[in-house]
Amino acid sequence: MRRFLTDPSQARYRRAWLLLLLFTVVLLGIGIGLRDPWPADEPRFALNALEMLRTGQFWFPHRGGELYPDKPPVFMWASALSIWLTGSVRWGFLIPTTLAGVGTLLLVVDLCRRLHGRRVALLSGLALLTAFQFVLQAKTAQIDMMLTFFTTLASYGLLRHALLGPDRCWWLIGWAAMGLGIITKGVGILPLTLLPAWLWMGYLGDFRKNARGKITRITLKDAIRGIGVMLLCVAAWAVPMVLMATWGDDPSLAAYRDNILFKQTGQRYADSWAHLEPWYYYLVKVLPWAWMPLILAFPWAIPAWWRRLRRSDARIWLPLSSVVLIVTFFSLSPGKRGVYMLPTVPLLVLAMAPLLPGLIARKRLHWLGFGLLALLGGLLLIAGILGLAGLPALTKIAERHAVSPWAWWIVIGAVAVGLLVVMRPRRGLWALTSWLVVFWVSWSTWGYALQDHARSPRDMMAEVASITGADAWLALPDYDEEFLLQSRQPSIQFGDKTPARDQFLRAFAWLQQDDSRWMFAMKRQAEDYACIDQTRIHDMGIQNGDAWWLVPATAVGECRGDEAAAPIFVAPTTLPDETGSAPRV
Repeated sequence: MRRFLTDPSQARYRRAWLLLLLFTVVLLGIGIGLRDPWPADEPRFALNALEMLRTGQFWFPHRGGELYPDKPPVFMWASALSIWLTGSVRWGFLIPTTLAGVGTLLLVVDLCRRLHGRRVALLSGLALLTAFQFVLQAKTAQIDMMLTFFTTLASYGLLRHALLGPDRCWWLIGWAAMGLGIITKGVGILPLTLLPAWLWMGYLGDFRKNARGKITRITLKDAIRGIGVMLLCVAAWAVPMVLMATWGDDPSLAAYRDNILFKQTGQRYADSWAHLEPWYYYLVKVLPWAWMPLILAFPWAIPAWWRRLRRSDARIWLPLSSVVLIVTFFSLSPGKRGVYMLPTVPLLVLAMAPLLPGLIARKRLHWLGFGLLALLGGLLLIAGILGLAGLPALTKIAERHAVSPWAWWIVIGAVAVGLLVVMRPRRGLWALTSWLVVFWVSWSTWGYALQDHARSPRDMMAEVASITGADAWLALPDYDEEFLLQSRQPSIQFGDKTPARDQFLRAFAWLQQDDSRWMFAMKRQAEDYACIDQTRIHDMGIQNGDAWWLVPATAVGECRGDEAAAPIFVAPTTLPDETGSAPRV
């Protein structure tokens, strides 16, 4: 690969491109089938997909028999398709995000090749694969990686029209991708942040030539066509949904319509009720690790960007201004999550791409990479040794989460030390890149094996079924999605937004109707009810950081229930898979 980077002839570029593609597929795909969905979001989307397959209701996602109005359905459709094709949740749930990650990288590499040449294209692909948040999210079954694919596709289309055009086909493809991004997650319009700098350069700038010629001006006719294509893509889902919700017989569908169209879009941004953080949250707590190690190059990249911006280089202006506007956009909302920054990573690589050949020749940048690797490897090595030696602060954490990662940490820490010794500071960036490959491969194999039993309650729910019997009905008040996903028996829940006390009151009333019924609940919640006969409960131990009780109906005979306190939602049967679980009724 190194020889290809220094002498990228057409034949060598093709071989290097194929090698990069193979490496990307292996790096992002390794670990598929080795673990179950983990909280926080993965079990929820797996439930959405499973219920689509079992009920045939693809237009309105459900979770545990209850409508799920928080996100549009495109990601759930992709998850349902991959689970259906593989016949297994374990094998299917990670495939959509892996493919989205591979697709995002291919778009970045191709655009960089067209704008800056073959060598820069290959370097941009490697740079994207080093970005910590990019690889992490490609290995996580959350909606944001698919959103990032669509925003990157939209940016690709718009930038091809702006910098290599006019190319109205790609212009419209870009707008169509924004429409698909909107029905994946409402912020699919993020590529519109390319337009302010584009309009300024096209209409108010001095029309200096960039390396490929003048920037293509946006005409009113093109804008109308683009907006129309975007709206058509959104309408393909939204119009049937609105019609079915408005004129259907189920009043809950109207509530779903209003929630997905208004509360989960404008209200969630302007008056968020969750994940509240200060305005500087991304700058201080997210970007330093999300953009790592790319952020190490900023001391040299920022002056180089400034020089190119002064020359009105649109290849830098457009993606860099988009990054700044996206960070600003999300910083202005009170509700913030680190994953919201993922769409900025491909744009950051596009803005940094022409600088990469010069940056990798910087000795001080290699020293920074060397220092970062020494810090990360040293921390893991020391923590592993101290944990193995029984340091109480570490062993308590390990016992709570039922994970003992000491050997794993020692090994990858020792690998870091070995790379530091062999490569020395003058090749610090290559040492860091090599270590990241080792880290991600070990995370996706050894790390999955260590964590899966602690983060997935598959074994615990199998034990629950063995105690109650596979046909016994199970109530899950104030449930977590991973427990409902792994349930092996008929299960009910009482509404995700229902207060926990109302759920327990309804559960007591439901249990008192039939002595063969059971309740599965967190110990810290159930023990608040003194009426539960604790001599009859089954202590199931700790899972996902909490202690759990399995409570038979006969243990709540003295509890005062309330049938009107909460609705009952019956979870549809799951698909049988390699776990051996039987379908529920």
